[in-house]
Amino acid sequence: MGENDIMNEDRVVGKEGGMKDDKHKNRLELLPFDSILEVGKVLTHGAEKYEPNNWQKVEVIRYVGALLRHLFAWLLGEIFDKKSGLRHTSHMTCNAMFINHIDMRDNKDE
Repeated sequence: MGENDIMNEDRVVGKEGGMKDDKHKNRLELLPFDSILEVGKVLTHGAEKYEPNNWQKVEVIRYVGALLRHLFAWLLGEIFDKKSGLRHTSHMTCNAMFINHIDMRDNKDE
């Protein structure tokens, strides 16, 4: 939303008078893009190390273990993963996204 936009209950009215109904829509502009870019680096590292989308062929429990290893390293004061050179928190976020994706895929009806 621009600085001159006016928000009412259902619509955004722009300075030119155009309206956009955004009520109940997914607010993707709220995502922390710098963090997403870092997760992209983790995915790129994984694609180079294994193959693109290899993560989709791995059991979810392996990502739980990986998330915990990165969490413990971070809790012990290590900021960057020694193998990838990327932040442990970025690895944790990526693993959490994998876990979420697999859960959504495998548990659609629950």
